[in-house]
Order: sequence, then C-alpha cells, then structure tokens
Amino acid sequence: MEASSSTGGAEEKKKPMVIITIGMAGAGKSTFVQQINSYLHARDSPPYILNLDPAVANVPFEPNIDIRDTINYSEVMKQSVALSPCWFYAVKYNLGPNGGILTALNLFTTKFDQVLNLVEKRAETVDYVILDTPGQIEIFTWSASGAIITDAVASSLPTVVAYIIDTPRTTAPATFMSNMLYACSILYKTKLPFILVFNKTDVQPHDFALEWMHDFEAFQAALAAHKGTTDEDGEPTYMNSLMNSMSLVLDEFYQHLTAVGVSSVTGDGVKEFFEAVEASRVEYQNEYLPELERARAAREESLRAVKEDSMSRLMKDLSVDRQQNPSAALLDRWDPSAEDDDDDTEINIIDRSDGPWPGQYHDITRENRRDDAAMNWPRPN
Repeated sequence: MEASSSTGGAEEKKKPMVIITIGMAGAGKSTFVQQINSYLHARDSPPYILNLDPAVANVPFEPNIDIRDTINYSEVMKQSVALSPCWFYAVKYNLGPNGGILTALNLFTTKFDQVLNLVEKRAETVDYVILDTPGQIEIFTWSASGAIITDAVASSLPTVVAYIIDTPRTTAPATFMSNMLYACSILYKTKLPFILVFNKTDVQPHDFALEWMHDFEAFQAALAAHKGTTDEDGEPTYMNSLMNSMSLVLDEFYQHLTAVGVSSVTGDGVKEFFEAVEASRVEYQNEYLPELERARAAREESLRAVKEDSMSRLMKDLSVDRQQNPSAALLDRWDPSAEDDDDDTEINIIDRSDGPWPGQYHDITRENRRDDAAMNWPRPN
C-alpha cells in the first residue's frame, strides 16, 4: 500500500523540449542562443546545445555537439567528390560557400542517428535542447538534410520552432510582410509549434509589429503612409495592392501565432519566451503527435503494400525462371564467403560534455609546468 502510494506520487520526468532557432542572416540567432543559454545556466538548468553551422568562425556559447568537430567546411569546399553516373571515375567539384555549407550539413545528417542517441542519453538530465542553424536560412529550411533533422528530432522529443526576426529592419511594411510570409511558409512546412521572436527590442520595440498583426487597418495605414506605395498620379502601386491582399490572407495565420519580444543583449523578454515554449509543449502533444502517428501508420501501410506487391512479382518471376531453366536455378545460391567487408570510414559525432576530444584547443600558457620549471636556464649571449 505504501509502495503504491509512493509510486503514484512520483512525477514522471518530462522529456526535454527541443528549440530549433531559425532566422535570416544577421537576425541575431547565435546571440539569442547565447542569451537563453545564460538564462538557463543562471537557473541551474543548463541546456544541451547543437551547433549546425559549419561555416561560423566563432560562437558566443559552448556547444555540446558542434558540426565543425565532425565536418571540415573548408575542406568540403575544396575536395568535395561526386561519382559520375557511369561509376568509373570521380569528378572533383570546387564548391562555393553555400554549396559547401549544404554539403557539410548533408554529410552531418548521415550520422544524425548518433546525435539522437547522444541527446537521448542526456534526456534525463536536461530540460532543453537547443539547435542553432546556419545563417543561410534557405539551406536549412528548404534542404532535404534540414527536413530530415527537423523530422528526426520532432519524432523523438517535443519540438518548437523559434523564428528570429530582426525588429529594427522590420519597421518597413514591405519587410514586415516578407518576414511574415517566410514565417508562414516555414510553419506550414514543419507543422510544428511556432514562436515569432522579435529580437533586438532594446534598439526597436516590437509594439508596432504586434499592432500590425492584430489590427489590419493599422497595417493598411502604415502601408499607405510609407513612401513608394503610390505612383505619380497618386494611385496605389501593384506592390501596395499585393501587400494589402496578403495581409488579409495572413489574418488567420496571425490568430494562431505566438509572438514575443526579446533583447539578446539585455535579456528582456527571455522569461516570456520560455513561457511560450512551455505552452508549445501542450500544442505539440495535442496536435503534432496525433498527426505524426497517423502519418507514420499510413507510411507503414504503404510500405507494406509495396513490399507485398514486390515480393509477389519476384516469386512469380522466380517460378517462371525455374521452369524454363532448372539447371541455372541450382547455381543461384548465396555464398557468405564472397561478401566484401565494408571499408567505409566511420565518422563519430563528438559530445564535448564528455571530456576532452580529438583536436581540442589547448592553451599552452595555462598548462602545468614540469618539475624542472624552477631551474634557472642560462640566457644566450
């Protein structure tokens, strides 16, 4: 009786919440990650951070898993090799910056099962897992590797997408509308809980954006007052009419959207951001998980039907072949000794929180001195 009451009183540990930060270049994604990282450390709840940008020189936080430890972005650009269609020779391609980032992300995605295993091992000790994505937003949001990473994480842990917006650059109605359209496309592509994070509110408050989202007439007035919305005769331009129409279309999109203002410099609004993240956990469980289970069941049923059809056609072909050529069928046997060994080089994902890792930077000025450090060496003449 006592054991049952203690079991019933024990509260099950919540799964860590995954935060995928996405945003335009210069919106302040890495600075935002650094700020929420500091916020969680101050509350004795350090997050588990993944850096997915292979081209970044420095990050203002210490990631637990860094794509740069596994993939050398510069070498990928110089030495990327692709097999030709006839498989007889290899062709070397000199990739540009975006091609190098995309290829590096693709290579990292092939080992993302290792990343998930490392994250799941830490699931009992962390409350949040944070993904900092590449600055080139289209490389992650519209690539196959970005979709694979997002789906793999969301199918294992509660996930929310944080779309970072550069608030000072959004004061123009056209720029605001462009950001909203991009946010809308990402929302409907991922189908995950979504938070609009208006960053840099210490420079420009985000009140105007909230007003435009909730008051269609306020946005129309701002659009009419903005320069370039009318032609020489005072008539609305094509772009003016287009943005007016789009604002009407996005009105329903705004109603189901969570927006917070954050300053990654001062830390204002970070508490409200995490309140929105926790609210997204309920949305994930009530809306995303059932849809995921339905999609998974439909996919498994489709694969089963395709497999059964392929197997039935294979058995028919085998029966016809054996009837026409019985002697050849006897030679069709599998020889285990003829199998070649897999010589692929294994790329292991490095978890920095486990201790020193290969290639780790060492500050030799802080290394412990040897026993002969106290000796006075003669100075050269």
